[in-house]
Amino acid sequence: MILKILLLIVFFGLMVGIGLYCRRNATDVNGFVLGGRAVGPWLTAFAYGTSYFSAVIFVGYAGQFGWKFGIAATWIGIGNAVIGSLMAWAVLGRRTRIMTQHLQSATMPDFFAKRFNSQSLKIISAVVIFVFLIPYTASLYNGLSRLFEMAFGIPYIWCVIAMSVLTAIYVIAGGYMATAINDFIQGIIMIFGIIAVIAAVLGYKGGFMGALEGLANAKVTEAEVAATPAVGIKGIFNSFFGPDPLGLLGVVILTSLGTWGLPQMVGKFYAIKREGDIHKGTIISTAFAVIVAGGCYFLGGFGRLFTGDPGIQFNDKGGIIYDSIVPAMLQSSLGDLLIAVVIILVLSASMSTLSSLVLTSSSTLTLDLLKGHAVKKMDEKNQLLTMRVLIVVFIAISAVIAIIQVKSPVAFIAQAMGVSWGAMAGAFLAPFLYGLYWKRATALSCWASILFSSIFMTLVMFNQLGVLTLNLGLLASPINSGAFCMLAGLVLVPLVSLITPAPDKKLVDNAFSCYSQKVLVKQSEALADPE
Repeated sequence: MILKILLLIVFFGLMVGIGLYCRRNATDVNGFVLGGRAVGPWLTAFAYGTSYFSAVIFVGYAGQFGWKFGIAATWIGIGNAVIGSLMAWAVLGRRTRIMTQHLQSATMPDFFAKRFNSQSLKIISAVVIFVFLIPYTASLYNGLSRLFEMAFGIPYIWCVIAMSVLTAIYVIAGGYMATAINDFIQGIIMIFGIIAVIAAVLGYKGGFMGALEGLANAKVTEAEVAATPAVGIKGIFNSFFGPDPLGLLGVVILTSLGTWGLPQMVGKFYAIKREGDIHKGTIISTAFAVIVAGGCYFLGGFGRLFTGDPGIQFNDKGGIIYDSIVPAMLQSSLGDLLIAVVIILVLSASMSTLSSLVLTSSSTLTLDLLKGHAVKKMDEKNQLLTMRVLIVVFIAISAVIAIIQVKSPVAFIAQAMGVSWGAMAGAFLAPFLYGLYWKRATALSCWASILFSSIFMTLVMFNQLGVLTLNLGLLASPINSGAFCMLAGLVLVPLVSLITPAPDKKLVDNAFSCYSQKVLVKQSEALADPE
């Protein structure tokens, strides 16, 4: 216990110290929100990766989908690396950095306003971001606090409060640069931590081959067979695609393609410093995703080996509480030292994601809703003050929801994250992607995508809470419905754009002119054209 407490004190002291050190970089809006658009490849790549993967992945998704799909859940991590990291950087990185700087936009709603000449689009986007980031943030507390209860016996509420206060301190003090430096340190901890945990868990179950053999003989309940008949097949949980390939595909789409439309993820590209950083960042973030995401889902795939473990919890209806699976695995197989490492690992993952979310939400509300609308004249000093106050407000709201949520019968981490990701990525992915690449995209098509996804995911959320009773079939799951909204947006935007009036040519030409500007580079970066 002394070792655990000492590690926590060092970790918290380092995070707060970095926040205070970075105050000098957070004296204006550009510095506070984007780090002055001068963040290097390592910091940007790790900021991207640590914002991507949190306790939601390690505890919630790894536990739930490892239980459902077995070792095939590793495909989710591979999808996260290839689609969510490699392709996202390759397709969005450069164009996002160039056009957002050209349009002088610091947030996604502001990009929509300037790219499509629509202030109303800016307002609705800001509202959607604020509303749907809250359940995601609440889910972060849930996963982290379960591990704290396991390791320290500290009540859930105090875990939530401590994490809230510490994150608020370093984000308020140092802004984006503090989160980026902390993300780098936290990312290093996550890489070494997940490797150590996998080795320990597999060693506890007889090594890799022994664990696979145990997984082949995993027991299933009659209710599981009734819901998914394939789970009754011997060896299905160590097969290539698991018992439900279609369901697995839905999770891969949601968790991989979703990053393309999430404001807290895309915002990392705004801060890139130079061209070379894009190439380095692509490689670094992809490698990070392979290790962390691939490792988390690979680990979760062995969850059924711990069936019958006293740490596995069940709800009133006898159904397994998925969020208890990974903590139970760790409690059974890890010693005190590794338990301490895991606590720091998950704390790192959660605080890095939380800092990104609260910074995104506060900057969006200040710059896109309050400035120029609720408050007609807001100088830079007041903008910074407002953002810092809103960080406190946002953290407080999500903390209260997290405390209430843990007592709810639908408190699974994956559900909260599925609703949040589905709504935001479904709303923004297509408008943002087409906005960067297609001149014909219209403001009305963006409205169609945003309204469709936000309304549909709200209905799904109410259905999950029991407020409404809807027969949505496969789309009743927030995971499947989120993936559906993303794909629907990719169809809606071009369809609506083609049947609505074309945007103003002068506006579009101005936005895309940034791609035509010539730049000089060294021959080590590009060959000279033959004369």
